[in-house]
Order: sequence, then C-alpha cells, then structure tokens
Amino acid sequence: MDTTELTSHLSLGETPSIEFKRCGNAPGADTFETICSFANGFGGSIFLGVEDDGGVVGIPHEKAAAIKRNIVNVVNNANVFEPPVILEFEDIDFEGANIIRIWVPSSPSIHSYKKKVYERIEDADIVVRTESQLTELCLRKQGVYTEQRVLPYVEASDLRLDMLPAIRAMALGKRRDHPWQKMTDEELLRSAGLLGKNYATNERGFNLAAVLLLGKTDVIRSLCPAYKTDALLQIDDKDRYDDRITVRENLIEAYDLLFDFCAKHLPDRFHLEGTVAVSPRDIIVREVVSNTLVHREFSSPLPARLVIDGNDLRAENASRAIFRGPIVLSEFNPVPKNPLIASFFNQIGLAEELGSGTRNLHKYAPIYAGGAPALEEGSVFRTTVPIRKRELPETRPTQLADVAALTMEIVAEKGWVGVSDLESRGIARRTAQRGLAELVEQGSLHPEGKGRSRKYVEKPTDARPPARS
Repeated sequence: MDTTELTSHLSLGETPSIEFKRCGNAPGADTFETICSFANGFGGSIFLGVEDDGGVVGIPHEKAAAIKRNIVNVVNNANVFEPPVILEFEDIDFEGANIIRIWVPSSPSIHSYKKKVYERIEDADIVVRTESQLTELCLRKQGVYTEQRVLPYVEASDLRLDMLPAIRAMALGKRRDHPWQKMTDEELLRSAGLLGKNYATNERGFNLAAVLLLGKTDVIRSLCPAYKTDALLQIDDKDRYDDRITVRENLIEAYDLLFDFCAKHLPDRFHLEGTVAVSPRDIIVREVVSNTLVHREFSSPLPARLVIDGNDLRAENASRAIFRGPIVLSEFNPVPKNPLIASFFNQIGLAEELGSGTRNLHKYAPIYAGGAPALEEGSVFRTTVPIRKRELPETRPTQLADVAALTMEIVAEKGWVGVSDLESRGIARRTAQRGLAELVEQGSLHPEGKGRSRKYVEKPTDARPPARS
C-alpha cells in the first residue's frame, strides 16, 4: 500500500473494512475482536499505530517484530481462536512513522475469539448473540440458495396452479414465442426449476421457490412463518401509520398488492422519452417492489418493509450479502440472491435482467423527484428513493420575463423545451404555458408536435420578426 492510498484511508476514518488501533507496546483484546469480525465478515485492514481519529502515532521499530509474533501466536492458539485465522502483515513508512497493516481476508469458516463470535457492523465489532444472527452468518458462509431446498411432502394441491394460465399470458406478453405456451403444467414447473431432483441429497419434489412463487398462503406460512411484507404510509402519523397492508400471499400475488399500494399513494408524473409517454413512478415502484420480493433471504425472521413517508420511498429486506456498504453504480457487479425466483419474475415481465433494476432507479429517480436513489447492501438490504420534488429557492421565477430567461436556458442545454421541463423547475403549468406562448408570439421559439408531446425549439435569428413595441 502506498502513502496516497493510506492517506485516503486516514482521511475517511474507520469503516466496515478499516480499523485503527493505537496498539502501544502490545496489541489489545480489541485488536483480536476486530480480526475475528473481519474474518467472519467481508474482510478488512487493521492499521496499528493509528489513533481512532486517524492521527498517526506509529509503532516503535524495535517493537514491530514482537507485536506481529504476538498476534500470530494468539490467532493460532486453539484455546483462544477457533479455528485459526489467516492474515498477512505489511509495514508502511508514513512520514517517518512505522505503521503495521494487518490484512484479514474473508474466511469460509465461522471464527470465535475467547468463545465469542464477532461480526462487523458499520465500524464496530459486535458479539453475535441471537440465533437469527448466527443463521444469517452461516448462510453467507455456506453460499447456499435456500430457495432450492426440496420439500418432498409438498404436493401440487398445495400450490395455486390455477394461476398458471395468467402466468403463461404474462410470459407471452413479453415474448410472443415463449415455450411455456405449449407446455403442460408439470413441464412448465420443471422448466422453471421449481420441480425436480436435488442431486446432492437425491430428494425429489417441489422446492421452496415453487412454494414462494405459487404456494397457498397457509402453506407458505407453515414453511416460512416469518415471511411477510409490511407496506406503510406515514405522512401525518409518524409514530404509527396513515395506511397499511400486511402481505403474506405468494410472490406473484404479493407483487400486485404492493405495487397497487405504492401507486395509490404516489403521484404519477408525466414524462416523455422521445414521443413516448412513460411513467417514472411505475418504473420506480416496479423495481423497488420486485427487488424487495426477489432478492431477499427467506430463512431470516426479519420481515420486509416498504415505507412511504412523504419524502422517500424506503424498502428493506433481509439479505445474504456478499459485501457490506453502499452500491456504487460504476462498480456494481450484481449477484442473484434467488436465481430461480429472479428468473421466473424475468420470464413473466415483472423484472428484467440482473442489475437492470439498479440502473433504472438511477435513471428515473432524478426524473421523478430530482434526486438520486441510495442502495446499501448488508445483512439488511436498504433502498431509498426520493419521491418529493426537489424544493427550489424562494426566488424561483414567477414573472414572465424570468420564465422566458429560464426557458431559453433550458433550450440552450437540450435543444428544446416542453411544459413539463418548466414544471420540473417549479413553474406552475399555466404560467409555463403563458410564457411559452409569449416566446412563440415574439418569434423566439417555434412549436413542434401537438398535445402533451409538443416541443418548443429555437428559431434561427434571421427568421425572427421584430419584437413588439
């Protein structure tokens, strides 16, 4: 690690994967707690010789070898660490001070330090105390898809097979020659991976994905008693709710119920893409709802939540994470949490290819409300999408002269302007229409198209008539 990278870490401070320790003459117990939590989590670096606030105090050169030897002895002591932890050391010379970096990679095992299992939460090392926390940790270590668990005692009568005609129609709506059209019900279920054989255990039958997608409510409740999604509207009553539904139906029915709830409480704002009108609200709701249903860990006791609070649409669901932290679009590499369920949603048009939901949210959230979404991965996946249009300064233009100046500014930026462009800048629709009509009459703009799709483009200078006196 060079000094530039280290300087960046020091300025950012402690994170889920960065920890500072002053250390002194010997590492303290908190150093080993962090080693344990990094190994159990997503890995990380511990910098010895650095204060909590990022100030560098250094490690005496004559003490460095003994400190590293002490750490190696402890993490390989079966009476202290179980099992031993693999780690690497790096000495860094930073402005004359010696810093020891301990790099701890993520481990496939679950480690304990002094009989306690630690996990990294934000920038803290937390003891895993509950069964649900341990279960989540085990699932992440195993890389097991719980949706693929075969349930040999589930029968066709436990599923809503009466939904299959509508599902075929949805698949044909997305792809006219979809093969499900000509398949029997059993062939369709096998094709979707919902019915078959577990080659590791030799069990045969329907799997958990089949029950979650098509199961009857009582069957789902028996197999996944914690499964539910709470949708709340919290505008006037912040302590409770103004409207609420609790959804325990299968994922296909749940999608419709949750989509309708969000559409009921969110305004639908007009937007043109070329000459085609699209609904940014519907796209955003679709992506948030489908992500909440498809990419969750169904073995977790944590229920999923959708909350509309007047400023944001927020969602959270249990996740089997492969890393912890915010999702950055430029560095985003999507990994399916439930590939069978995700593929089924894709086949019937309720979701697109993996990763498209994140890209759509980043595209349409600014159009809908003028702000970017925030997505954070972890044992709980959190999504926040702004829904209230960005407030403009109190000096926003209301006089026609100011509207004209703003209009021509937009034309200079994109080559044309529409009423909706001015509305998005805080101009009342009637005022926007009057301002555009004034500019057309002056000869500054020329209308193209009709109705809500009408655009206004700038006329060449020599084509403008003289301004009115």
